[in-house]
Amino acid sequence: MELVRWEPFNGVDKFHSRMSELFEDVFGRPQRASSVQNGVWYPRVDISESKDSYLIRAEVPGMKKEDFSLEVKDNTLTLSGEKKFEQPAEGVEYRRVERVAGKFVRSFTLPELVKHDAIKATYQDGVLEIQVPKAEEAKPKQIQITIH
Repeated sequence: MELVRWEPFNGVDKFHSRMSELFEDVFGRPQRASSVQNGVWYPRVDISESKDSYLIRAEVPGMKKEDFSLEVKDNTLTLSGEKKFEQPAEGVEYRRVERVAGKFVRSFTLPELVKHDAIKATYQDGVLEIQVPKAEEAKPKQIQITIH
């Protein structure tokens, strides 16, 4: 049997500590924007597959198409870019900064049987969609069964 030390006020201490953090966040010292200004971040990505293609959807809100690039080399698709930090107007000070800024690079290994020259990308409402079509050899084929 193991003895466990009972701490009767442990929950109260945790609650007090969290409330102090909350009030410090709201009313305390302003957070420095420099901590997220030059950071590295990774956009969230969903990858789906249909019988004809793969679809990569990346969340890159607040960016323009000029802010990122897409490259295919040696069966690797690389998405890279930089999200610029928004400087506050003169006389304005950030109280909290949670949105990330900085450079990112995401790489994806492509299957051998895709059409590299037919990859297309579209950007709308903060979502980059990359359509990677499969080569004919990679698509499923129906095989006829003959009865003898």
